[in-house]
Amino acid sequence: MRPGFSFRGGILYAGVMRLRLATWNVNSVRLRVEQVARFVSEQAPDVLCLQEIKCQTGEFPVEAFAEMGLPHLRISGQKGWHGVAIASRLPIEDAAPVAACREGHARCVAARVAGVEIQNFYIPAGGDVPDRALNPKFDHKLDFFERLTAEMGRRDPKAPLIVAGDLNVAPGEFDVWSHRQMSKIVSHTPVEIEAMTALKASLGFIDLPREAIPEPQKLFSWWSYRAADFRASNRGLRLDHILASPGLREAAFRLGSASSRVHDDVREWERPSDHAPVTADLAL
Repeated sequence: MRPGFSFRGGILYAGVMRLRLATWNVNSVRLRVEQVARFVSEQAPDVLCLQEIKCQTGEFPVEAFAEMGLPHLRISGQKGWHGVAIASRLPIEDAAPVAACREGHARCVAARVAGVEIQNFYIPAGGDVPDRALNPKFDHKLDFFERLTAEMGRRDPKAPLIVAGDLNVAPGEFDVWSHRQMSKIVSHTPVEIEAMTALKASLGFIDLPREAIPEPQKLFSWWSYRAADFRASNRGLRLDHILASPGLREAAFRLGSASSRVHDDVREWERPSDHAPVTADLAL
């Protein structure tokens, strides 16, 4: 840490505040609310973006989140499927979610916290067949990316914006356990990588986890339930992302380097989600 700065209780002194943002496909918030509480206690995120909450808006465990110290909420729920939420220690202001889902699913929720707009997405997985003509789910996924990319291309790159969530694409050779074996599998096909590349280029987004942990180091945030020991097999994918607009570059690198990590230890907990949380710190 640079001399003259110190962290205490989420605040980076010398007139600068640390904003710790986390994204996590929790795979049912009611089932894993105790795990969420443990993660919040251990890692102290100021903003938590959740995907696949798998409940309707009125069924979200609001009181439990207030007890965690995250009382400020924006929730977009859906019965049995999908669903996204943003929970914050700090007061939330409204922001318009990007209307990128043609099916009307609960796949985006937005908020503004400490002057930063946060767009939290659960992009469709895309089914098993990587062909738009043969597989409507795959077509939906690419259409979602196209709509999102078009919207981001209209934004001001100087405005502080975070795009976070389960984007369901592992975009790089070192974001998958085997580039050769995964190149024909949905999540790492060339057309999906191209879609993710276009999204990043649309606003000049900064890939915060990759800035903190550069290639060629492998970096995963998802491991299949099929493996009895996910660490032993280590057939992971980096599907969960935190992208920052150029307007947040100074905040992301104020201490000299990006601060971001995948909390893969959470994947070891009892009855875990198949995704691990990802965090990134901004010094605002």
